[in-house]
Amino acid sequence: MFWVGKHNRNAVDGEVSVGQIMAFTLGIIIIAICLLSPLHYISDNYLFSAHMLQHVLLTLLAPPLIIFGIPDQAITKSLEIPFLSNIMYFLTHPLVAFISFNLTFSIWHMPQLYHYSVSLHWVHVVEHSMFIFTAILMWWPIASRSRLLPKLNYPLRIIYLFFLSIAQIIVFGMITFSSDPLYDWYINAPRLFGISAMLDQQIGGIIMKVVGGGVFLTLLITIFLKWYKNEQNTPSDYAVSGKDVFR
Repeated sequence: MFWVGKHNRNAVDGEVSVGQIMAFTLGIIIIAICLLSPLHYISDNYLFSAHMLQHVLLTLLAPPLIIFGIPDQAITKSLEIPFLSNIMYFLTHPLVAFISFNLTFSIWHMPQLYHYSVSLHWVHVVEHSMFIFTAILMWWPIASRSRLLPKLNYPLRIIYLFFLSIAQIIVFGMITFSSDPLYDWYINAPRLFGISAMLDQQIGGIIMKVVGGGVFLTLLITIFLKWYKNEQNTPSDYAVSGKDVFR
């Protein structure tokens, strides 16, 4: 989309709302806070729980805001490139997006790979890039505003959100209920606020599950209510409403 915008000034020739601009900007600001603020330093050197908060912000808050802020015209122009359209149709398929994100998130939290990510900067960059990229794919079937790559209808979005809410249960259980700290990097890190490595790890697991579950549950309820309202108006129409759950 950057390439399209750079080489075709007419790529976005429609109106972009103030809400879209604000959402996209906020999404970028959240990413900047995660990667450039003291949160990044604390998460890299002291607290696993801070690192988990960073991951939650990068995967659950920033991506849907960015998707909401992308003009439909920019996506449409991008999909006119044959190879890119085929790739995007495949990657944004709900099953592919779901597996890509959850597999990526789970694998990177395995202790050995996690150790490499915090001890080698380039590995950390790769990790965060994969998180953001697969999170955008994961959110696409829920938050898309594109007519060519549309979001799921109401009942399918509810099912999709339900499975998202339970997909990380194994990682959550491994982190939260482990009898010993799993990550050597944080075992050997200086302690802040008197928080032990074990408690820090448990707090991190709770942040992952509570924030993630809260986001998905809130959206699930919101979409259900919108579906109910839509059914009251058009009982036989299961099509996606023109309004978006992020408005």
